[in-house]
Amino acid sequence: MIIKDGTCKLVEGDHDDPSVTLIMNSETLEGVVSGETDGMQAFMAGELRAEGDMMLATKLGELFTLS
Repeated sequence: MIIKDGTCKLVEGDHDDPSVTLIMNSETLEGVVSGETDGMQAFMAGELRAEGDMMLATKLGELFTLS
């Protein structure tokens, strides 16, 4: 998933130099995106792992808030 300039694009493959990498199963991702799962709680429960810029990772939940 590439998030840049107010857009979100899903692409297959690896990025050469990601800012942050989130590792989770598809069920956890669906819950985070839908708002049913809190990303920080998933992290604390071991359902989500982050590698790279941890400060950026903590802000990603703001991208998936429902209006």
